[in-house]
Amino acid sequence: VQLVESGGGLVQPGGSLKLSCVCSGFSISNYAMAWYRQAPGKGLEWISGINMYGSRTNYGPAVQGRFIISRDTAKNTVYLQMNSLKPEDTGMYYCTRSDLVQGQGTQVTVSS
Repeated sequence: VQLVESGGGLVQPGGSLKLSCVCSGFSISNYAMAWYRQAPGKGLEWISGINMYGSRTNYGPAVQGRFIISRDTAKNTVYLQMNSLKPEDTGMYYCTRSDLVQGQGTQVTVSS
């Protein structure tokens, strides 16, 4: 089982990034998936989830209206489109399976 995140980087405030999570060893159709993040010096924060059917998505209040979670079952990949990024969005972003199996993360830095 592997979850491999990518797409992070340095972006200016107001910019956008799209994170990808390529999954292998299991089908994302059989699991709810989520994105978490960890800001420097802070704990892990749940930010978005998608149910196993891909029919329902949820967002934390800090990202509601700015981030969009999606998936492509043919590619077995989960995405996080991040828009209107703010400095407080800086952190390590983790793709997580519903049983808390997690990838290594991808770093997002929002700074001018």
